Amino acid sequence: MATRDSKPILDFKEAAIRSGLVSLKKWNRVAQSLLENGGTADDDAMATELIQIGLITEYQARQMRAGRTKFNLGPYLITDWIGQGGMGQVYKAVHSVMGRQCAVKTLPLDKLTPEARVSFMREIRLQAGLDSPYVVRAFDAGHDGKVDYLVTEYVPGADLRRLVRSNGPLTMEHAALVISQAAMGLQYAHDMGLVHRDVKPGNILVTPDGHAKVSDIGLAAYSFSTSEDDPRAGKIVGTADYLSPEQIRNPAEVGPLSDIYSLGCTLYYVVAGKVPFPGGNAREKCRRHCEQTPWHPRKFAPDLSEDFVDVIADMMEKDPANRIPSANAVVERLEPWANQALEFVSRPLDRRAWTPPPPPKEPSNSRDVNDFTPSEPLSQSEGNSHSSSPHPMPYISSAIPEPSRRDSPLVTVLLTLAIAVPISVLIGAIIGFVLREQF
Repeated sequence: MATRDSKPILDFKEAAIRSGLVSLKKWNRVAQSLLENGGTADDDAMATELIQIGLITEYQARQMRAGRTKFNLGPYLITDWIGQGGMGQVYKAVHSVMGRQCAVKTLPLDKLTPEARVSFMREIRLQAGLDSPYVVRAFDAGHDGKVDYLVTEYVPGADLRRLVRSNGPLTMEHAALVISQAAMGLQYAHDMGLVHRDVKPGNILVTPDGHAKVSDIGLAAYSFSTSEDDPRAGKIVGTADYLSPEQIRNPAEVGPLSDIYSLGCTLYYVVAGKVPFPGGNAREKCRRHCEQTPWHPRKFAPDLSEDFVDVIADMMEKDPANRIPSANAVVERLEPWANQALEFVSRPLDRRAWTPPPPPKEPSNSRDVNDFTPSEPLSQSEGNSHSSSPHPMPYISSAIPEPSRRDSPLVTVLLTLAIAVPISVLIGAIIGFVLREQF
């Protein structure tokens, strides 16, 4: 029998039976059926058959073959892995009594510090009070052994980041529809005194029919919170590609307008297919958010209208005072395109290339790279060195060379002369020769 970390690994059959999902009687019956039909009863064949008849899922089969047997957190049975959330792993699950599908977020054991636990409990309490069609709702919370977990509604589909990476940038109309709905979710949070602080494509879930919901509200903070009730108060919380300048300069005074800037960066990404400031490390990205402007989005999406690009520019103004003043105002600005959106079609995303983590019973070794705290704070002079560019579009970055342009009129004239002059000389020589022969 193989070992993992000096502990014996159960074989597939034993792990499946110990999990409680497959009885010995059922295992033997399936194996006998495979043999009677001329097949084999090896692990591959048994896993395929058990999945097909609905006793286990593909995720559970992979974990069983790795010797794992626990798939429940309290009354919830884990059926699949969804992804990495802002604070931990997120799994798909089903309530053992109600049969309702849901998402379960866990706090990894390797992050089980007093501060992490306080933050996680804040997330549970914050999300429990939210009830909007544009925000992921919380259903339940609990504790199983050493694992704390939060249960939310399961949103089928994908987050915006994976959607763009799989299907490519969205059209103006679809982008306006999705971002408008995310803005309505943010407005709901802002009206409750909350600031999200980590708005980004990965935190906007989109169903196959185009309905969007904002997730990871747990990173939110009340606009009046202090270090006593929020352990992350005064720290840079969020993702470097989408941080607002004021989050970087003075994270203690972050407000709803910071979410507007981050949503503008998100809108830029979903139509351009690139983050506003690609390349570089987190510190360099933060500096560029404060000091520079990104490429004009039409460099990557030539079909964008100037009015649409102006909305992105107004959301991404460096000075909050010049920014679109509210999430509701974002909805109003995007309304002309959102109303034109046709049926939203999303291809299924293939996650087979990913290696899903084990169930949350076991500690994870993954590092959370979501929060960015510089090794030394950005200086105030760096933050103030930017002066806002005038409208309509302050979108060419001084740190990147300008893109090549089409030939200028001067170049066109020179090319014409280079072709015309030799031809004229040749014609003149022929005429001179003819005249000389005649006279």
